[in-house]
Amino acid sequence: MTRRTTLITGATQGMGRGLALDLAARGGTVLLHGRDPDRLGKVAAEVRAAAPDTTVRTYLADLADLDQVYAMAARIRAAEPRLDGVINNAVAGGGTEPLRREVSRQGHELRFAVNHLAPYALTRALLPLLTASTPARVVNVASIGQEAIDFDNLMLERDYEGLRAYCRSKLALIMATFHLAAELAGTGVTVNTLHPAHLMDTDGVRAYGLTPVIGIEEGVRPTVRLLLDPDLTTTTGRYFDQFTDTRAHAQAYDIAARERLMQLTHTLIDGETDVRQPEAHRSGGGFGEQPPSGPPGRR
Repeated sequence: MTRRTTLITGATQGMGRGLALDLAARGGTVLLHGRDPDRLGKVAAEVRAAAPDTTVRTYLADLADLDQVYAMAARIRAAEPRLDGVINNAVAGGGTEPLRREVSRQGHELRFAVNHLAPYALTRALLPLLTASTPARVVNVASIGQEAIDFDNLMLERDYEGLRAYCRSKLALIMATFHLAAELAGTGVTVNTLHPAHLMDTDGVRAYGLTPVIGIEEGVRPTVRLLLDPDLTTTTGRYFDQFTDTRAHAQAYDIAARERLMQLTHTLIDGETDVRQPEAHRSGGGFGEQPPSGPPGRR
């Protein structure tokens, strides 16, 4: 059996650290991403100590800088012989000062940049390696906290609030998941997204002033399931609330809104590198269009 190689972004704390320890215990190779070299080194040492037979490599990048996102992707493509899975877990939460609007290195609203632009750009940049390693899976960690995107105020230059920015960015990530799944249909690369668990015990939850109610292991289990469960080998373009295939926010199923978001997304990321997709694959239809009935997600 081929030893799996999985990239986990945001692996230095919270659920990312939990995912690293869980996957390392299963063997293969785990690629750990972080933006702080000291914390990344410490978690890598912890994972190696816990699973000495597992190969652990680290990749440093600040996902608030698209140049660093693409540089990391290039290093991964050059160094790794295969890539069986990507878990886009890194997150910018609501923030400790929720009324203070922050921007990325390229000047984009920070939550939109880290939670949507970065994972989409990273995944696209890694597609050559993923498609060469099929079957491969991409798991985008979203949230039940979702709010409709206002295309006339995409970067929240008006009425900014941290949780609002977070919820809109997570819906954007879900919409991008559906879009990319449609593009990659039949390639052997699946793309799914999930709300892993509600109010896990993470720094991000505490920083916003919320009270955690469950441990991170409750989010690790459904995330690992999307990555490894053989029953989900061909499942793609779906949103899960933990283990349940369900509905995301209604805007995620609006094809026109999804196309508009992706056009804007490519305008923003194509300015950093040429990741344009062939025109024949620009269609957003086919995925995320017939979800099971249920209410849209809200935090």
